[in-house]
Amino acid sequence: MINAYLQPEVAESLKKAQQQLQSEYPDYTLLIYDGARPLSVQQILWDNLDKPDSIKPLYVADPKVGSLHNYGVAVDLTIYDTSKSEPLDMGTGYDFFGYAAYPDRESQMLEEGVISSAQIANREILRKVMTNSGFMGIGSEWWHFNAFSRKEAGEKFQIIK
Repeated sequence: MINAYLQPEVAESLKKAQQQLQSEYPDYTLLIYDGARPLSVQQILWDNLDKPDSIKPLYVADPKVGSLHNYGVAVDLTIYDTSKSEPLDMGTGYDFFGYAAYPDRESQMLEEGVISSAQIANREILRKVMTNSGFMGIGSEWWHFNAFSRKEAGEKFQIIK
């Protein structure tokens, strides 16, 4: 097991999401991929992303600006089914860089046969428990949730160097 770190109040909100998930689906648990990320790691991600600089910000925040991960208020996660010992099928893997990962394109991807209604239903379970616990999703990654806006994060926390 690897540790993921978050601001304490963000961790409390995540705990609420976990409790709601397990109250509705006892065999499900949240599986965290990424939490707080030092700015130095943000630079490595930026430098290693094989995309033109003009579209890199769609996938990785420019380290000159910073990411909500750099404040410890963003989390990347999925749902793990303990009865099957595997994550739920969300239609793409974590950190998939393409339209099939975009929550705001799910209807289009369903119509085109890229993702299934079962995969969308799994994503909706994750979105429901996260939004009910105060998190906001983003349009390009089904697995990414923010506890605060950039403005709020900057007012409450320091960037992790």
